[in-house]
Amino acid sequence: MALILCLETATEVCSVALFRDDTLLGLKESSARNVHSSMLTLFIESITGETGSGLANLDAIAVSMGPGSYTGLRIGVATAKGLCYALDKPMIAVPTLGSMAAGMNYELKIKNYNGESECDGEVLFCPMIDARRMEVYCAVYNGRGIEVEEVMAEIIDENSFGHLLVHHRVVFGGEGAEKCKTVLESHPNAMFMDGFRASARHMNSLAMARFNGAEFENLAYFEPFYLKDFVAGLPRVKGLH
Repeated sequence: MALILCLETATEVCSVALFRDDTLLGLKESSARNVHSSMLTLFIESITGETGSGLANLDAIAVSMGPGSYTGLRIGVATAKGLCYALDKPMIAVPTLGSMAAGMNYELKIKNYNGESECDGEVLFCPMIDARRMEVYCAVYNGRGIEVEEVMAEIIDENSFGHLLVHHRVVFGGEGAEKCKTVLESHPNAMFMDGFRASARHMNSLAMARFNGAEFENLAYFEPFYLKDFVAGLPRVKGLH
């Protein structure tokens, strides 16, 4: 039986979940802005203490690897590396969009949601992470979790995903999907999972598969998947031009 701690910090959500195999033992998360650095270790301490698990009993630590927020990813990966070094535990990297798609698939099944439109292809899942303006980080997955459209930074307009929407019902979710809803919702095969967010509770299926396959990261060399280079803005200081 594997005890895995999952850390999700790639978006505005700071989330920690603890699983024993397929059982969720505990979950702590906050969607308040810019709390990752102050809350992540507190969530870890709280969840391991409340469940009586203890850090030393962990079998692995899984961390969301991106794409997403540069700062959030740095905080999550640095924390995971520190724990793995200190505890001599393996680290598992979980694709952020892949875990979101798994969560969307699960939510769709338990809610037994059926769209009104008819289509001749399987349902696809398109998780979206907000980037800037009308740009999102996204990918498309089928119901088996297989990536059918690779991870990309996409500027969304009314023609986006048209080649898929012709024959597939596409479920969009994540904070990026909400800002794109008015552009895409006119298509009858477009469905939106309102309120869906990235969460550590969605990471377990991918983390467990990698644990069982001994797909662990090299702590010395692993870096998050940023997708785009970080560009620092100029500081806004009164009186300077």
